[in-house]
Amino acid sequence: MVHESLFGLPELSPVPVVMSLDAQRYERMWSVDGTHEFRRRFLTGVPAQWFVYLTRPEGRLCAVIDLGAAIVDTPREIARIAERVSPGEGALVEEYLAGDGEVGYAMPVRRVREFSGFTDTELGRMLDGFQPPEGHVLVDDHPGWRAVCDKLLSGAVLRETTISPVY
Repeated sequence: MVHESLFGLPELSPVPVVMSLDAQRYERMWSVDGTHEFRRRFLTGVPAQWFVYLTRPEGRLCAVIDLGAAIVDTPREIARIAERVSPGEGALVEEYLAGDGEVGYAMPVRRVREFSGFTDTELGRMLDGFQPPEGHVLVDDHPGWRAVCDKLLSGAVLRETTISPVY
């Protein structure tokens, strides 16, 4: 979907996705180090609304992160973004990205909102055959996930931050 920005220019609506994240990386989203999320594969050309499933031992859907459109480049160039934000991180990001291909994705983090969310047990009751997400799940392709994500968004925000990514 396209809507107008404040300047009258077309702006794409974010694509809702569910993706896993480990708790340590999630906590970094709340600091200056969490300005980008790095992935081997992701959507291109559109912003995303990321419904965050924290992996075990947490095992819960609990946050929404607004991501800008992915920067797509070589692992080395994506690693340079990571290095500017957090010295020493670049080598780790390059190693991670280089293991899977010739490109990597850096999604600028715009806003992080945390909700009380849903545990694995609750998700199991809400989603028939629930399995923690691998890769990313397009919410609009799965009515069950759409209902869960809508319910998450209807809850009270526990904490929130806005981030200005470094390039």
